[in-house]
Amino acid sequence: MSTLSSVAAQALQRKITSADYAPGSRLPSQRALAESLGISRTSLREAISMLEALGLVRSHPGKGVYVSERTPHSSDDVPRGPAGVTAESIFQLRYIVEPAAAALAARHGNTAVDELQETQDQLERALTRLDLVAAAEWDLEFHKRLARHSGNPSLAEVMQESRIKIGYSLRLPFANTQRVWETVDEHRAVIQAVATGDAEQARRAMQRHLLAAADRIGIRFEQP
Repeated sequence: MSTLSSVAAQALQRKITSADYAPGSRLPSQRALAESLGISRTSLREAISMLEALGLVRSHPGKGVYVSERTPHSSDDVPRGPAGVTAESIFQLRYIVEPAAAALAARHGNTAVDELQETQDQLERALTRLDLVAAAEWDLEFHKRLARHSGNPSLAEVMQESRIKIGYSLRLPFANTQRVWETVDEHRAVIQAVATGDAEQARRAMQRHLLAAADRIGIRFEQP
């Protein structure tokens, strides 16, 4: 599941959380970081993008990348996602697609429950370690598995093809460290609905999850 960029992001995260890179300090140059981590600058930029979405660093064009003070994103400083897309547009897409995936998964019985619970357990372990990089990866895996168990290959393909944008949107709420455990409770409601075969409850639980995640970032999006 891990990529070179996520491994690099975790390495940098450890240096930040251990105060090797103190809040407010400037990270070494991209060339120096890429060499020290043994990765390309492309992978490093992806890693930094992950950390910025998680609220661990802030990029300042022309000045460099700085360790943040760990304050939640505000609605006017949410970093742009891949290709410059906004968080609002991705959440709106997810609100259209993911509640339907949850409802369909519930209608297909509880075959998904064990896999969903595995991601839930891994997510909780990551949050206990304050490993936000891993937590966001397991969060993404939860949503991808739910789509796979919808019984609709095309829907699962949409989720897979959009995984980079969705992964970005999943990281943003974790910047609000006071509310990171809310994701666990919201996932639990989805799993319970899928386990009992209640499609409408699964749909509503996913809708509530997406609205709450957007609220943790401080954004609003138009609901279809």
